[in-house]
Amino acid sequence: MQKKKKFENMPTHVAMIMDGNRRWATRKGLNKLDGHKAGGKALKNLMSLFGEYEEIKYVSFFAFSTENWNRSQKEIDSIFDIAYHLIEENKAFFKKNNIKFVAMGDVSKFPDNLKNALVGTMEETKNNTGLVVNLAMNYGGRDDIVQAVNKLIENGNKSVDVESIKQNLYSAGSPDIDLLIRTSGEMRISNFMLFQMAYSELYFTKVCWPDFDKKQLDKALKAYSKRNRRFGGK
Repeated sequence: MQKKKKFENMPTHVAMIMDGNRRWATRKGLNKLDGHKAGGKALKNLMSLFGEYEEIKYVSFFAFSTENWNRSQKEIDSIFDIAYHLIEENKAFFKKNNIKFVAMGDVSKFPDNLKNALVGTMEETKNNTGLVVNLAMNYGGRDDIVQAVNKLIENGNKSVDVESIKQNLYSAGSPDIDLLIRTSGEMRISNFMLFQMAYSELYFTKVCWPDFDKKQLDKALKAYSKRNRRFGGK
């Protein structure tokens, strides 16, 4: 995979809220399942695209939130099926491109086939040293912080600080998010990686997730390159 540097200022960690699968399907007269399938294809494409940029070392995708359990069982089952096949079909891709795969969230509540695919792929790629792909599944930002603090309590910590919480988040090992991209026109962060997003630059686009491609990614990266990040300073 050829690396390239297209803009002067580039993020190290990019996060994606992949929104708009159902909206995309409705606009095209398709059903929700078709929208999620198209979203799965877009995710595979984006994983490949991110690997082309030399300065992007981490990318986090919001795939299934703790609130998504409120959807119909039929839709949930279809999402799980798509996720399972996406992981299984991309194991060779992860290996070939030295990608480290991380499942963020409580995967214990998933069907065994999906749970085993997520955990197994994490194990198989844990020593890879290239792009880190964090896939948030059954994930919520508040829950992430709570489980991190509970880990510290269980380990006997009598107090916590920023660094100790960072080391116990689902994304432990990944730096804070530099750029958050959300598709489909919604302008909120929806309980995604709250702790890691303290000083993130936010980019919102009306393009629905299945249509988010290289052109749209470059547009977002170009916008980021023009930002002046002060982190609370002058």
